[in-house]
Amino acid sequence: MKKLVENIQSTFESFQTDASAQLENGNKAAGTRARKSSLELEKLLKEFRKVSVAESKK
Repeated sequence: MKKLVENIQSTFESFQTDASAQLENGNKAAGTRARKSSLELEKLLKEFRKVSVAESKK
């Protein structure tokens, strides 16, 4: 679970960097990377929810 949380944090940092580049500089490629990261985050957060629920039932 710790590795999953670390993966979520690194993906979010990547998203944040790319989203900022798009907003501040109008960098279209950064926007594409940010959207890709957001989809990846969605999957990771769903996985976190599954693992978290399973851990709480133990």
